[in-house]
Amino acid sequence: MVRHDRRVQRSPELAWLITGPLALLTLGLSALTYVRSPAPTGAWLLGLLFFGLFLVTELTGLQFEIRRQGLLLTLADVPLLLALAYVPPMTLLLVRLAVCAIAQWRRGTVPVKAAFNIALMGASTACANLVIVEGGPVLLDEPSSWVVLVVAVLTSVVVAVAGVVGVITLVQGRFAPQELALSAVPSLIVAGLNTAIGLAVLLILRQGPAAYALLAVLVAFFFVAYRAYSGAMNQHRTLTEIYDLTAAISDTPQDGTLPDVLLGRVRKLLQAEYATLWLPAQGRHPEVLLSARTDDKGLLDVAGAPESLRRQAVETGQTVAASPKLGDDQVRAQLRDFGAKDAIVVPLRASSAVIGTLEVSGRLGDTRHFGPNDVRLLEAVAAHAAVAVENNRLVDRLRFDAYHDTLTALPNRRRISQALEEAVRVRAPGEVVAVLMFDVDGLRDVNDSLGHAAGDQLLAEVASRLRTLSPPAALVGRVGGDEFVVTLRLPNAEAALELAVDLRGRMQDRMTFGSLTLDVDTAVGVSLHPEHGSDPATLLQRADVATHAAKSLAGGVQLFDLALESRSVRRLGLAGDLRRALDNDELEVYFQPKVTLRDRRLVGVECLARWEHPTHGAVQPEDFVAVAEHTGQLSRLTEVVMREGLRRARQWVDAGRPLSVAVNLSPRTLVDPAFPDRVDDLLQEYGVSPDRLTLEITEDGVVDGVDRLLPTLRRLYDLGVHLSVDDFGTGYSSLSYLRRLPVHEVKVDRSFVQGMATDPGDLAIVRAVVDISRHFGLSVVAEGVESELTLELLEEIGCDIGQGFLFSRPLPYERLEAWLGAQTDAEPTPLGEVRRLRAVG
Repeated sequence: MVRHDRRVQRSPELAWLITGPLALLTLGLSALTYVRSPAPTGAWLLGLLFFGLFLVTELTGLQFEIRRQGLLLTLADVPLLLALAYVPPMTLLLVRLAVCAIAQWRRGTVPVKAAFNIALMGASTACANLVIVEGGPVLLDEPSSWVVLVVAVLTSVVVAVAGVVGVITLVQGRFAPQELALSAVPSLIVAGLNTAIGLAVLLILRQGPAAYALLAVLVAFFFVAYRAYSGAMNQHRTLTEIYDLTAAISDTPQDGTLPDVLLGRVRKLLQAEYATLWLPAQGRHPEVLLSARTDDKGLLDVAGAPESLRRQAVETGQTVAASPKLGDDQVRAQLRDFGAKDAIVVPLRASSAVIGTLEVSGRLGDTRHFGPNDVRLLEAVAAHAAVAVENNRLVDRLRFDAYHDTLTALPNRRRISQALEEAVRVRAPGEVVAVLMFDVDGLRDVNDSLGHAAGDQLLAEVASRLRTLSPPAALVGRVGGDEFVVTLRLPNAEAALELAVDLRGRMQDRMTFGSLTLDVDTAVGVSLHPEHGSDPATLLQRADVATHAAKSLAGGVQLFDLALESRSVRRLGLAGDLRRALDNDELEVYFQPKVTLRDRRLVGVECLARWEHPTHGAVQPEDFVAVAEHTGQLSRLTEVVMREGLRRARQWVDAGRPLSVAVNLSPRTLVDPAFPDRVDDLLQEYGVSPDRLTLEITEDGVVDGVDRLLPTLRRLYDLGVHLSVDDFGTGYSSLSYLRRLPVHEVKVDRSFVQGMATDPGDLAIVRAVVDISRHFGLSVVAEGVESELTLELLEEIGCDIGQGFLFSRPLPYERLEAWLGAQTDAEPTPLGEVRRLRAVG
């Protein structure tokens, strides 16, 4: 918890330095007035009447906040003008001093401030009396006397404002020009208005007793109207500020500025010295304690109320408030011990959980305190703030997951590539950017013998060791299943090799899994900028080549060399074999069913290419797709899969049981402007409706160079072909680009779907993706559905379609037909036969 630490301020006792001179000024001016006035005292009954008028106006006023002080504007200038006309100066002075003393006692003002206010009242009144005496006798029929009265009242106001500005400057510091205007202008405006009213009343009184009744009606009407106007203005101000606050929260970008906007406005709305947001530590989110304080432009890591009140609000889930009008003695005692006069602490709720607190403390003004209306107001603000805070955390989680590996929390390939791109832009003489790639040996054996949970534990331990052992300036990431990267600036290649050998050796300590102890080894490949490449992709690719070479070395460390690229003969041979396989129709297309989760209806299949190599056996799709991309055979590969999918779709339509087919696309295919025309030709050749074809593009492929791909995507969309964003959730710009993409469907990446039954974070991400997709009117397909529990969770959050081993593995056409007969029942519909699953499992 952040320690409370109040900023040292000037002592309020400094106000005596102004109070004393004001008192001396009052005595001096009063003595001069007494000598020069023909009748300095008398008219005590009239003075008693004005005593009542001054007391009423003094206790009913408008409060304005100026820094930490409350500026009270009253109607006292009206009776002051009348008293200057009718009451002797010394009688008026004594009356005003008595009224001021009673008002200070009634408000419970601290002695130093009460003394200052009384002295200031005496000085301002003495100045006004002197103006009247020096201006000659007041003749109410003469306009010149009206001018004297106005000057006297305004002199009193100017002295009062100067005194207030002086004492605030002495205690709080020098005024900025805008603050000085804010404090002086309202007082002068109100004084001018009050003076005009006073003159009008004076003229009415000159009309005789008959005008007194009319004046009484006007005064009563003005008092009622004033009270109603004051209440309406306060209510309007509160509603306006709440609206502005909620609008500001909604419009705040997801860039970490929410606390600044929220706390500044809450502090102003509640007229508090402190407004504090507290969020306890949660998962990877650290504890947050931020406060907006009067006179401080930025946020502080201090609070104006004790920690015990926040803990109580979180534990009970109820608002904790303490002031002379609120709370119990125990809470008020905690506040007194802490040094605060009042506070309100409201818990922030997200669903049924309390995620933190929003609090205000220290109501501005010595005599003002928080009340029940303030509690309700802060609770209303807290409801909006809780939603905004939770949304910020969710977006932060999505961003974090987009840049980090789920298992190890290390930066992923995208983040490493970004960091490398930034690093290679800066050429530092005498330094190289080193990329050290670590490949963990034996991971497959661990997965096969102990299960994937043990393999994940092994990877997490490798990540932890690598992060701990690497230099502080290094960026450590996971770029593949068993591949980790360390990148940093080093003096030369020798330093890079030395670091690689050192890290590899220190990571070879044994790892224990239950009763089994493993010796973990790694192979390390090193590439350098600028010697081995000038872009992240090349550096990573060449570090990977060096890593494969390091596996055959006793030392396990290899610096990249151009000669190593000749070892990619197998890939080149695979490229020639792929060309022959495409020519001889040796690639086979498998089909994986896609099922609606609500009614278990089979709606389509995904077409997946498979290649059984005569020498190497089954070739992984990612391998031959990569070869096809690099050898210019990608368009042929895509066309082979699409032709087979459309041919089968035509057969299913002819059989009266139409199914949609989905085909994966590479981003390179979308760069080809002729691709939409080829798709249209194939659809017409097989007579398949465009809406029966779905083209799936990986999220990374869409957001990287989206502007180049949009024309092709729009043409495909205009054809009527359905477009799907595949592997959604693994990229970093999904939310910002999703509105721009002409797509119909989102496929949630299997890594989140498979973990949602055990990881609340994965469940939250899938739920967020479903909600976002619904907002944009898109259907959602979940990949990797492999358990009944996952299926139930997907149904609960409203996912549309599922695909995974729970329904069926990818099957060749003949086995798919057998599966349809064994696992589904036919239901006739006006649009054709519909297949429904009999059971899942």
